[in-house]
Amino acid sequence: MSVQERKERERADRERLILATAREIAEDQGWDAVTTRRLAERIEYSQPVLYSHFRGKREIIGGVALQGAAEMAVALRAAASAADGPRARVTALARTYLDFAARSPAVYDAMFQLDGGLAFAQEDTPAPLQDAFAALLESLGEVAGNGVDPGLFTEVFWASLHGLATLTRAGRLPPAETERRTELLVDRLAVLSRS
Repeated sequence: MSVQERKERERADRERLILATAREIAEDQGWDAVTTRRLAERIEYSQPVLYSHFRGKREIIGGVALQGAAEMAVALRAAASAADGPRARVTALARTYLDFAARSPAVYDAMFQLDGGLAFAQEDTPAPLQDAFAALLESLGEVAGNGVDPGLFTEVFWASLHGLATLTRAGRLPPAETERRTELLVDRLAVLSRS
């Protein structure tokens, strides 16, 4: 291994450590607790080293969002591939999405609530964000229905799930009814896809 390769590997390892530590702090104490000073202390590197990887908290949030999107895409595809039939796939996607949002609220916030400096639904949207959307589209395209744009259908489905996840977490919807809401959403989608 060349010196350059070793330095690149060490840099990538430091970057992963910074993001993992930011995620850990955010999941435990919220994003307000994630500061460059606290991160530098926690990972035992100086703040200038931290800034050599990320220009600040916004880029750290963006890095966590990209990791989260990649993880979500993997989880959605695994759920869809394990399900048998279109309705079961849609149900699996919905449950997996909502479970991800509930299990990793700080990561979910980084992806969809906080400003990580990432472009959505544009030409320069980062690949992990595009892939997370594609993971939904791959299964939802088959249930969109005749004459319905599969991308638009997927956006509506995603927006519905995001609303359920966000409102439940905020205490505006009782969590005990999550499964019934999921079934209702899937049932309505199934009805729409047959028309």
